[in-house]
Amino acid sequence: MNCIVCIKRVPDTEARIRIGEDGRGIDPGGVKFIMSPYDEFAVEAALQTRETAGVGEVTVVAVGDASSGETLRAALAMGADRAMLLKAPASMDGLATAKVLARALEGQEAALVLFGVKAVDDDQQQVGAMVATLLGRPCATAVAGFEVKGDAVVCDREVEGGIEVVELRLPAVVTITKGRYEPRYASLKGIMAAKRKPLEERDVEAPDLRLHVERLEYPPERPAGKIVGLGADAVPELVRLLREEAQVL
Repeated sequence: MNCIVCIKRVPDTEARIRIGEDGRGIDPGGVKFIMSPYDEFAVEAALQTRETAGVGEVTVVAVGDASSGETLRAALAMGADRAMLLKAPASMDGLATAKVLARALEGQEAALVLFGVKAVDDDQQQVGAMVATLLGRPCATAVAGFEVKGDAVVCDREVEGGIEVVELRLPAVVTITKGRYEPRYASLKGIMAAKRKPLEERDVEAPDLRLHVERLEYPPERPAGKIVGLGADAVPELVRLLREEAQVL
């Protein structure tokens, strides 16, 4: 059971982000970069699928510069078997990224291609579905858990009020969200083994970008709060302000 997991290097979700001097990107100084948390769910899903099948390989793939190799090594330390770095500029253009990935994955013998449901830096939720379309494979998105049954994969999607069950014929593309797959910690043995696992680097040509970041802006500062009184005596004034000033009543 061979699986390919596409991952992305992103700023740590707890990092303090500053806008760079050009106003179009972030200042990387002092920022820790990690694997996107939803991609960690996808890696864990692939590892569990391989373990259940008892045979197969898990390959992790990333698009980016040499610094993304560190993120791939983190996935290898979790238990992935091999990695591939597609050396091309990372961008906000999801379609350009999808085209790079689709060209690299075409012809690969993998029953499942897994993605995190979204990258936490751009929150676009589109690359996985775009790759599926370019490869001509069925796709299920925002999957909390799945099970491979013969030549199909049965996916559980959490929807309002219940669980939606979707069955796809293999080979297929699935994007993973938080649910059944709690990422495992890399053991010391796994970290040491990751240094010896194969990491292939390919120079690839990225398509022309059709989406560009014009500028980044900090969110507006939150206005100071207002104390209208204390205890039950403040309720009439609070109601008046909500009705007349905030206009929410």
